[in-house]
Amino acid sequence: MNNNIFSYAKPANLPVKLYPAGSEDRKLLKLALEQLQSEAIEIPLIIGGKEVRTGNLGKAVMPHDHKHVLATYHKVSEKEVKMAIDAALEAHKSWSEMHWQDRVAITLKAANLIEGKYRYLLNAATMLGQSKNAFQAEIDSSCETVDFLRFNAHFASQIYADQPISENGIINRMEYRPLEGFVFSITPFNFTAIASNLNMSPVVMGNTVIWKPSTTSLLSNYFLMKIFMEAGLPAGVVNFLPGSGAVIGGVALNHPHLAGIHFTGSTGVFNSFWETIGANINAGKYKSYPKIVGETGGKDFIFAHASADIKALSTAIVRGAFEFQGQKCSAASRAYIPKSIWNDVKKCVGDMVARIKMGDVCEFTNFVNAVIDEASFDNCMNYINNAKAAKDAEIVIGGKGDKSKGYFIEPTVILTTNPHYVSMEEEIFGPILTVYVYDDNDLDATLKLCDETSPYALTGAVWATDRKALLHMADVLRYAAGNIYYNDKPTGAVVGQQPFGGARASGTNDKAGSLLNLMRWINPRTIKETLVPPTDFMYPTFEA
Repeated sequence: MNNNIFSYAKPANLPVKLYPAGSEDRKLLKLALEQLQSEAIEIPLIIGGKEVRTGNLGKAVMPHDHKHVLATYHKVSEKEVKMAIDAALEAHKSWSEMHWQDRVAITLKAANLIEGKYRYLLNAATMLGQSKNAFQAEIDSSCETVDFLRFNAHFASQIYADQPISENGIINRMEYRPLEGFVFSITPFNFTAIASNLNMSPVVMGNTVIWKPSTTSLLSNYFLMKIFMEAGLPAGVVNFLPGSGAVIGGVALNHPHLAGIHFTGSTGVFNSFWETIGANINAGKYKSYPKIVGETGGKDFIFAHASADIKALSTAIVRGAFEFQGQKCSAASRAYIPKSIWNDVKKCVGDMVARIKMGDVCEFTNFVNAVIDEASFDNCMNYINNAKAAKDAEIVIGGKGDKSKGYFIEPTVILTTNPHYVSMEEEIFGPILTVYVYDDNDLDATLKLCDETSPYALTGAVWATDRKALLHMADVLRYAAGNIYYNDKPTGAVVGQQPFGGARASGTNDKAGSLLNLMRWINPRTIKETLVPPTDFMYPTFEA
């Protein structure tokens, strides 16, 4: 019987490997890349711990070489979604009743497998399937994935240890139950770590999950699922369902035992979930109110003061806007630069972009790779072509694209005279930054523009060496970003250091990488035990 009281100490973040030329790490990563490129694997559904093949096949290709098929995958139908929900509900009792330390042990084993045995394979799958360079993949699929798993163990122990006070003769306790039902996890293509955490944060708190992975990140996500199983995750706790989100959502969102949604993706899709769930609540379809947790879109900003350090600001612009081709929810996609420093910033950014190499992820000198698919390429090029034709905008850096072999778009900077120009307001999710140059005397008016231009409020960065100006900008933009950065790029949140999430149209701000997110996956029960109950209804107050 497990009756010990245990606490997991706060872990250290996993150090990032840099894969320098000639290193053993680079050699091993290249071997994994060669292995995955030499074979096209078959990806089944995994339901109740068993592989399921529907025969309705799709293809997973490399974005930087879209004729190269990495895998074929089986697509789910309504039948398999219902099977997965049944498997999750069946697994719920035993998993929810397992001691939390034993659940944590499984997730920590998964972390160790990713750090060691599968590090190069998972990085290679992320590189090839999602077109991330080695450095970006290492940060994501190795370090952040491991950090989420290890820090969640610490956060879980903090939650379970938090108990109410008791008085003489009364014992008060909190029981942190998982949600009643199943959790529906919908994960994006851009971060392997997010795909892991959207499943494993509810799981570590005792929930069971059906998982809809992005079709453009299936290779890395399938390996994650296999790693979870190797770590000892019981059958049915996570059920892996490649295929159409509409098919899966159509069944899951209308099921009476839907207990929660964990989502990262577009604001429009998230809004549709709320609409469907709201209608179903009114119709009395659910056993309980589903918890809806989501991180959605962003139109993340860099706002510079005239005192900003030119070279550091320019570096933040290039890294913040163009790493992973701008395909981060946090990527800088609009910038407000004072007129007095704009020419210097433009030159510095231009000089840096001129040094950027673009191409295949297997060539380690390439800083920029491909956008995820043809739809993304076409969307980005539409914004670029519109800017070329616009009277109130111009392309000042980049502006070319080529999808003949891979979906490659140059890092592009659009300069506009209109603070409400379309690419200042709409999320693009590509390597495109739009700059509005403001008069130095119009700082406050431009801050107001920045705050009110976009419906989103995910990340932002303020730049100044003048401390008073820096704090003033951050104060005016207090609600414009859930993560604000002083003199840094608006990307790169680290688990345990910068809990991540935004509000407004950017989601529910439940801060992945902190105990706040885990709190959403529990259903607390207060237990009061009276040791010697009273035997008469009268209180002394009422005595004559």
